Amino acid sequence: MIKRIVSGGQTGVDRAALDVALSRGVPCGGWCPKGRLAEDGPIPLSYPLLETPSPLYEERTAWNVRDSDGTLVLTWGPPSEGTAFTIALAEEMLRPHLVVDLADNAATPEQAAQWIRENQIGVLNVAGPRSSKSPQIYEHAVAFLHRMLDTLNPVP
Repeated sequence: MIKRIVSGGQTGVDRAALDVALSRGVPCGGWCPKGRLAEDGPIPLSYPLLETPSPLYEERTAWNVRDSDGTLVLTWGPPSEGTAFTIALAEEMLRPHLVVDLADNAATPEQAAQWIRENQIGVLNVAGPRSSKSPQIYEHAVAFLHRMLDTLNPVP
């Protein structure tokens, strides 16, 4: 069902989503700020992202929410800052979104897969905190996304 995964290329959840997509051969991309800005320097060219006209993170976030069928937000605890902004944009744009707190053991990849099926998400925007705000988020997001994709596309 997932035709493409998009994110903004920031460290943390964004890079986890792109790395999982690239490792599994799932088409990926999305918008990043002009200059390929991220907290660790320019986003590597190995990530197939397009630059927005502005270096503002907010523009990149808005364009990725706008250009996707739904947004999966992965957090570690309550969403804040850019992650909370992403949720607010999805609500404002009336776009399907699901917030999953990876620190909560009740959150399962199977539930996220079900949400994707129910909302017929073809282009999935994946967002969440950057590594400096949540140092453990990358590894947890990678594991969650792999299990979610396994649920969506089981191996016979």
